[in-house]
Amino acid sequence: MHAAEPAKTSRALQKGQQTKLAIIDAALGLAAQIGLEGLSIGAVAEVAQMSKSGVFAHFGSREELQISVVREYHQRFEQEVFYPALDAPRGLPRLRAMFANWMKRTSAELDSGCIYISGAVEFDDRAGPVRDALAESVRTWLDAMTRSVVLAIDEGHLRADADERQIAFEVHALILALHYEARFLRSPGSLARASSGFDNILARNAAAG
Repeated sequence: MHAAEPAKTSRALQKGQQTKLAIIDAALGLAAQIGLEGLSIGAVAEVAQMSKSGVFAHFGSREELQISVVREYHQRFEQEVFYPALDAPRGLPRLRAMFANWMKRTSAELDSGCIYISGAVEFDDRAGPVRDALAESVRTWLDAMTRSVVLAIDEGHLRADADERQIAFEVHALILALHYEARFLRSPGSLARASSGFDNILARNAAAG
């Protein structure tokens, strides 16, 4: 009887974790439509087809729910953009792979929107844990992009005196412009212009020879 207790407890924990992940998935989809600020225990409970008390039991507060959504979004972003690029050779091939993956992700989000971008608009002037979690996620990604630029410099693909932070800044700016042009203005050719802009950044900073 006692031997069965750990297995029973393990199954209960596993089921609880699966339920929590399902709630986060529902909340992530809702946040893409109405923004992080629009999330509430009640709204997520309705989408997840659960009781409010059931959702509350997993998070304890609306703020913790929002933070969990930010972390899940970041994890998915890394899985789609960052980690696949690590299969490419160090230096420029990896940097190109990151940008290509980022473009692909941005294209897929044209209908739903990017939580990094919409969240920045919602929380840019609002201090607190949700803003902190969002800013930390964006900084983590930009730091990874900057490190990839440094590797391209170290491999001799970009000039030794190239400014890695300036390059990362300009690449980030391209994605922001792409999202604005394609999602808000519906400008045709936005993807091609973003790709051309990236090539121009690399050309300006290319190593001689």
